[in-house]
Amino acid sequence: MKTPRAFSLALLAFWLLLPLFSSAPTYSPLALLPLGEVDMLDMQFKKGEKIHYLAHYGFINAGEATVEIAPDYYEVSGNRCYKVDVVGKTVGLFGLTVKVNDLWRSYIDTKSYIPRKFYRNINENKYHKEETVIFDHPNKQAHVRYSKKDKKEVRKEYQIPANVQDMISGYYFLRRIDYSKLQKGQIVTMPAFFEDKVYQFQVKYEGKETIKTKIGKFECYVMQPIMPENGIFSGKNAVKFWMSADERRIPLKIRAEMFIGGVEVEVTKYEN
Repeated sequence: MKTPRAFSLALLAFWLLLPLFSSAPTYSPLALLPLGEVDMLDMQFKKGEKIHYLAHYGFINAGEATVEIAPDYYEVSGNRCYKVDVVGKTVGLFGLTVKVNDLWRSYIDTKSYIPRKFYRNINENKYHKEETVIFDHPNKQAHVRYSKKDKKEVRKEYQIPANVQDMISGYYFLRRIDYSKLQKGQIVTMPAFFEDKVYQFQVKYEGKETIKTKIGKFECYVMQPIMPENGIFSGKNAVKFWMSADERRIPLKIRAEMFIGGVEVEVTKYEN
């Protein structure tokens, strides 16, 4: 994976490492919690919520990202959905050499919280890809169509398991977990579809910490995604993720040790 593509995933702030999860370390079954065994909160996400993030290497600002729930519901295949847009771009001096301007979108069912449709428009230096995924959950299929710069559209179908997530809906799945029912060290597993594969995403609950951010001081739930050895992140515990422990469950910060150095993505503004 080239540097611009690696950085664009960092701009997502919460999901920057999903494509690497094709294999994960093995843990005791007592520590693993499949998706169906995780206690979930009965919470509704607020339409119009918009969260702003800044990615930086030390004191160097490198990118900005926003995560926004549309103010209206959308219907996909007869299902009422949240429309969530994630926009990421490089900024400043970093943006002069690594040009990233990406849009990621998910239509998430307001009742089942599974994705009905996923879209992304990727522009990273000279690389361009536009992709749409339709999730046919009753038939356990993902219908994918995509096109790259100056190439014909490709259409493919893939088998998917029940309750599979995409890169954005999985983020909202993490926000709905009842962490008060988890013990420190427990690992939540979740199937997630990306490009042409289903990955078994695993995240370990690390307890609570209090951190200061640009929007205030928060008690947080802390998580560590479990990662295999790879050439982008430094070790299986290279990423740490903080989410507010209040009723809003705001993803506040992510820190990752990458091959190009340590990167942090921090919240700068919350609108609701």
